[in-house]
Amino acid sequence: MSTTDMLQIISESGKAVRGSKLRHLEGRFVEIYEHMLRTRLLDERMINLQRQGRIGFYVPSTGEEAAQIGSALAAGERDWLYPSYRMPGSIVARGAPLSDMIANCFGNEADLCMGRQMPVHYAFKDQHIVSISSPIGTHIIQAAGTAMAQKMKGDEGISWVFFGDGGTSSNDFHSGLNFAGVWKAPVVFVCTNNQWAISVPFEKQTASESVAIKGQAYGIPGVRVDGNDVLAVYQACSEAAERARKGDGPTLVELMTYRRGPHSSSDDPTRYRGNQADEWMTRDPILRFRKYLELQDLWSEDQEQELTERVKAEINAAITEAEKAPQPALDTMFTDVYEKVPPHLREQYENLVEQEGTGHEPDPDAAFPL
Repeated sequence: MSTTDMLQIISESGKAVRGSKLRHLEGRFVEIYEHMLRTRLLDERMINLQRQGRIGFYVPSTGEEAAQIGSALAAGERDWLYPSYRMPGSIVARGAPLSDMIANCFGNEADLCMGRQMPVHYAFKDQHIVSISSPIGTHIIQAAGTAMAQKMKGDEGISWVFFGDGGTSSNDFHSGLNFAGVWKAPVVFVCTNNQWAISVPFEKQTASESVAIKGQAYGIPGVRVDGNDVLAVYQACSEAAERARKGDGPTLVELMTYRRGPHSSSDDPTRYRGNQADEWMTRDPILRFRKYLELQDLWSEDQEQELTERVKAEINAAITEAEKAPQPALDTMFTDVYEKVPPHLREQYENLVEQEGTGHEPDPDAAFPL
């Protein structure tokens, strides 16, 4: 397969593509669908919370669920993941609790980051998910370095890094792929090409035929995949992971999908694009996989209703719990940062306590920076 061909296992009609080979996922089809629907429902609920003013910011990923779930399930337990900020499905598929994800969006005392991170910039040590960065592309070289350390240590795990098409325009993309290609670092580079880098369309970022073809310049194989086909995503990413584990080096995987919603809750995509999102509705990854399951007699309308109601109840319960949690106390600015707080910072903290107390009440008139 060339770097401009596109791997597909399930067609848009939900039928298996003739001649396609399916890897070992048959027993997990329902689990995969549940992850995809849970991601979609979480996105919808969190955007509503932002519009209601109950959280300050959110990054939706509607339409990209297959790219997230398929790639995350291909990763091993000992692997380290460097995700981008539009990947709640990957976090869900790795087993991170919904309650912790939602608490992060509130930035309260229940948040594992204690309000220090941006909303949707998760960090889950137990799931081997490295803290997400807002600057585009910086984590690409970090993942390459982690992979090289794993290789030197003889670690069984590999590293994964996920970025959008906009990230391929960063210097870090070049540096990360070049380093990994030279040293055969066991890392999988996954580009979710959703066609837009905020308001910049893909064709204005590069003259290359694809992202996958860029791997050739670094001696890295590239593969282009239908990013709305969860089984194709899993297959391509699994093969890339196997290659890395065998010591054959990195792979660049391009997942073709579409950002149906805004870049973030602060963005208005109607200002820079037309009705492309409507065209991609027919390629919806969740509807496609549901059709496939129904044709295999693995899914029904009753199951759909039961799952939808159950997941909505889970999300609502987590939101209710998160809203009860207080804001992080002032001393959390130092907690987990210093083993022994320097005297000058301790003095500043004590002065602050004298002025404001030990709590931290939010300013209701403060505007979110993005």
